[in-house]
Amino acid sequence: MTMRTAAPVRAGRPIPGVSGVSHRFVDIGGVRLHVAEAGPADPASGSGDPVLLLHGFPQHWYAWRHVISMLAGEYRLICVDLRGFGWSDAPARGFDSASQMRDVLALMDALGLQRVRLIGHSGGGVLGFRICLAEPGRVSRFLALNTTHPWPLQRRLLPQAWRFWYTALLEYPGIGRRVLRHWPAFTAFLLRRGVVSPAAWAEGEVEEYAAALREPARARAGEQLHWQFVLHDIPALVTGRYRNSRLTVPTLILAGARDPVTPPSVLAGGERHAADLRVEVVPGVGQFLPAERPDLVAAAARRLFADGGRGNDHNGGNDSTRRR
Repeated sequence: MTMRTAAPVRAGRPIPGVSGVSHRFVDIGGVRLHVAEAGPADPASGSGDPVLLLHGFPQHWYAWRHVISMLAGEYRLICVDLRGFGWSDAPARGFDSASQMRDVLALMDALGLQRVRLIGHSGGGVLGFRICLAEPGRVSRFLALNTTHPWPLQRRLLPQAWRFWYTALLEYPGIGRRVLRHWPAFTAFLLRRGVVSPAAWAEGEVEEYAAALREPARARAGEQLHWQFVLHDIPALVTGRYRNSRLTVPTLILAGARDPVTPPSVLAGGERHAADLRVEVVPGVGQFLPAERPDLVAAAARRLFADGGRGNDHNGGNDSTRRR
């Protein structure tokens, strides 16, 4: 599939085109976020319930292109480019998870969204958990993809730390931005190693994500995202900062059995800290479920959103996942 582009809605790189998707910029107080939207948005119609989608690194809103086509007829889909990525503003600061959470909540306020269903992939999933714990009244259901919850077992997490070797090239101030700007092949490598089948990527798609991060401000944003994770999020996980926090939002984690970064083995134990948290492992896929198996992502979203997270598959079951 060849990647199409729409006429640019703002100076800079053209925005990839997806049928039925509109684009706008929302000012959340000094920072403008790019939002791609699809699906019905009329509450009186009985459809169009808002679903907010949060991408991970090194992608932007276009990561949801297949999921959009599968769910847009049922929900109002709001795909945001997080601060520093895609076509959103890339200021010098604000890439820690607390600031990102404030951005998302401010965006919801600006769009008049009191409560949403939430889907987050990779780093967007980490951010989703942070939002659910801090503001559970703003999220009705949460679907997390290729990410861990805030309560990984140390004895399982620490032996897997080697999987994050690549972050050493991205997180150090002054170095990470140079890697992203001048070594696009490294970004491309991260994307290609993360999928089981190369066919998961459309023609030109890997190059688009790599090119986006070559822009100086966005390269700095990628570096700062990883550096702030080192400063704040890793210590929180290691010291058990969330051990007394309880997840009340019904949540489903979809994990790739061959995910090279977040293997399913680190996901055990989270149910002790949640009212309704389940994990389903998808065989034969890696780190980018929205690209590799968007059909399963869409099906999981429908089940979770429809039944309150209880796990009943109203379509007669799904043999492509197994429960833990």
